Amino acid sequence: MTSRSNDLQPAGPHSTGDDKQIGRRDFLLLATGTTAAVGAAAAAWPFIDQMNPSAAQMALASIEADLSPVQEGMAISVMWRKKPVFLRKRTQAEIEQARATDMDTLRDPEPDEARVKRPEWLIVVGVCTHLGCIPLGNKPSEPRGNWGGWFCACHGSHYDTSGRVRKGPAPSNLVVPPYEFVDNTTVKIG
Repeated sequence: MTSRSNDLQPAGPHSTGDDKQIGRRDFLLLATGTTAAVGAAAAAWPFIDQMNPSAAQMALASIEADLSPVQEGMAISVMWRKKPVFLRKRTQAEIEQARATDMDTLRDPEPDEARVKRPEWLIVVGVCTHLGCIPLGNKPSEPRGNWGGWFCACHGSHYDTSGRVRKGPAPSNLVVPPYEFVDNTTVKIG
C-alpha cells in the first residue's frame, strides 16, 4: 500500500517553477503595507500637531520684568504662564533673617543662597504649595505672616523672607522659577 501523504503536502515556493508570481505577491503586500502606514501617519499628524502650544502660549514661555520702580522692601507681581510671580527687593534685615535660619527648623530645608541669584532679589511663583491659593504679602497693607514673607489666608501657611514654608499645611517652599538678570533693572523669567 502506498502512502498518499506526499500528495497532501503543500507545494513549497520553489517547487512550482513560478517564482515571478510569488515575487510579485510579496512586493504587492509590502507596497500595500507601506502605503497604509504612510497614510495613517499623514492622517494622524494634524491631530498630533494640534497638541503643540499655540503661538500665544509660546510668547508667555518667558517674560521680562522691569525692576527699576521697585524700592527696597517692596514687591511686585507679574504674570508668567498664567501664574503670579512675586519679585521682592529685600532689605538687608530680611536677607540676614533668611540666611540666619536654622535649616533643622524647616519643613523643606533649602538655604537662602540656593534660592536667589542676587541677595536683594527674591523671585518666586506666587502660588501656595498646599492647594494653589495666592498668598498675601506683596502689598504693604497685607499680612506677611509670622516670618515676614507671605501668608496664605485660605489655610494658614506662613512663608519666610526666602519663600520657605515655616508653618501651616503647605508641604514645600514657594517655587523659584527659572530666571536670569538681563541687566541691572531687567529680569527674564522662563
